[in-house]
Amino acid sequence: MTGKQLVDTNLLVYAYDRSEVEKQAKAVGLLDEPVKNGSGILSPQILAEFYTVVTRKLAAPLTQQEGYASISNYIRSWNMVDLTSLVVLEAVRGVRDHHLSYWDSLLWATAKMNQIPTVLSEDFSHNSVIEGVRFTNPFKRK
Repeated sequence: MTGKQLVDTNLLVYAYDRSEVEKQAKAVGLLDEPVKNGSGILSPQILAEFYTVVTRKLAAPLTQQEGYASISNYIRSWNMVDLTSLVVLEAVRGVRDHHLSYWDSLLWATAKMNQIPTVLSEDFSHNSVIEGVRFTNPFKRK
């Protein structure tokens, strides 16, 4: 894939989830490319959700120190965009106008407000587009 891509929490989590062996292998492979070519983008929301899931909800959770180290690594090696008040306002509009959950709408608004054309996530319909932002499920079999 080319162009900027906002990578959703679920891809990061699968890279650490040993109970989802097939998705883990795919996620690890998928996460290499955006780092190498600089197209991958994360946000504070994504990292906060990641930390909560990998330290509390996995069958074999990371320790708090491992979670901290992982987030520190992502911040150093990925492009980051900030969560701003205008992104939050746009997310609320997305809930109202597009009937998204707030957290999904925040992901959409982050991409839209930062001119990121693609969101990699399994939480949306594959190849759906909302106001110019395309959602691609990288786990979908072609």
